[in-house]
Amino acid sequence: MSEASLERRLLILAPLGRDAALMRAALRSDGIACEICQDLDALTAELTRGAAALILAEEALAPRDERLASVVAAQPPWSDLPILLLTRQGADSAAVARSLQTLGNVTLLERPVRPSALASAVRSALRARERQYQTRAHLEEREQADRRKDEFLAMLAHELRNPLAPIRNAVHLMRLAGARGADGQIWEMLERQVGHIVRLVDDLLEVSRFTRGKIALRRVPVGLDAVIASAVETSQPLIASARHRLRVNLPAEPLVVDADATRLAQVFSNLLNNAANYTDAGGSIELAARREGGTAVVSVADDGIGIEARALPGVFDLFKQGSERGGRGQAGLGIGLTLARSLVELHGGSIAAASEGPGRGSVFTVRLPLSAALADAPAPADAPASRGGAAPRVLVVDDNRDAADTLGALLRMLGAEVKVVNDGQAAIEVYAAFRPAVMFLDLGMPGLDGYEVARRIRDDAEAAGTALIALTGWGQEKDRQKSKAAGFRHHLVKPIDLTAMQAVLAAVAR
Repeated sequence: MSEASLERRLLILAPLGRDAALMRAALRSDGIACEICQDLDALTAELTRGAAALILAEEALAPRDERLASVVAAQPPWSDLPILLLTRQGADSAAVARSLQTLGNVTLLERPVRPSALASAVRSALRARERQYQTRAHLEEREQADRRKDEFLAMLAHELRNPLAPIRNAVHLMRLAGARGADGQIWEMLERQVGHIVRLVDDLLEVSRFTRGKIALRRVPVGLDAVIASAVETSQPLIASARHRLRVNLPAEPLVVDADATRLAQVFSNLLNNAANYTDAGGSIELAARREGGTAVVSVADDGIGIEARALPGVFDLFKQGSERGGRGQAGLGIGLTLARSLVELHGGSIAAASEGPGRGSVFTVRLPLSAALADAPAPADAPASRGGAAPRVLVVDDNRDAADTLGALLRMLGAEVKVVNDGQAAIEVYAAFRPAVMFLDLGMPGLDGYEVARRIRDDAEAAGTALIALTGWGQEKDRQKSKAAGFRHHLVKPIDLTAMQAVLAAVAR
């Protein structure tokens, strides 16, 4: 019997007399597929194979027997198995009362039941079950669509990051070369815009993970002053480019929350970016924090274009931007506020938007529960300082020649001795003679990919001192876990951030 046939049959358990056989004969004449079960064990076994509904006689329910209740409780969220319970005439028994409490979707049919009434009840149950199957099919279709969307976004991010890698490397080269005057302003502008594109790519992947509940927080007691300082540092280039005035008002007392510091800094950075984007040049932005009882309250206020009253309820909706904010379009995807709300809610807090209307500015307020920890949160470790001395001997391996050459030039400018190759076989050959301390290795090369190159190098007994750094356009958590399992010490996503690369080199040197 096919799976579809199993799921559309009616199971009957009526252990006394000829009730089961008579019901099966009557229902089969109406075209309803039925199967008689001899006992409760047989019924539960058949249920695991599939069923549309049950007809169950009251006398089949043994006192304190939880087998059927356990199967019903284990149903998937879309399922609510219809159960028709044949009861004795008169007052309800203890078994019937217990069944109503434990078996969920139960319809009582008092005996003797007319054949037409039984057939009508069965048809109603089967129609309800068919709607449940339609719901299941819809959910499965959505899951498949989500998987296809995630695969597309991951591929899009990978393809966008590859050409961005040499562009960002070139920008870093110009900055390190000490570009001044008009040239310096041009390279600073390019660096900002490349960073903006990278953030858009990251936001696309982030929102996909949030909608599927795939974000895991690493929560520890942390001081809000450190989190806010990180957010301000991230948003400062955008604020400065628009010549905004930013005021930060923090209380003297420490505000400690149980939070993932990186994710929470992302919240406040997104709110500051939003304020900068929707405030005319030379405007004012204020970020303030205070304590209200057991809650930390952080607000970001601006004197920008404001929000219409009708738009306020949907301001955190995905892809809402531009036309919903007074007709003013901004660069971006309308994702930042959606991410901020999701992250705040994951931290057990809330976020709200307020505005007195167009031209009157806006205020976004975040409320977070304070930590039970009494001691001040430990200060975050300083970022590794830029090293002016010689960096380790480095081998760069990437089939994207522009990305490889610009990264090699950047590493040489930092004082490293560098060799660059563009395929896996050449990497193995050069490695044997060069013996680098660090290897930046692209994972997605044709022929011998980065994983195979890493495996062959790890087979060399003298390779223990070489730090393998994964260089890739794939940046999801599963990609990082895969590279870690393959023996890579660090996982850098293209285009490489200069500070991140310097931190990796500093860690290897130590």
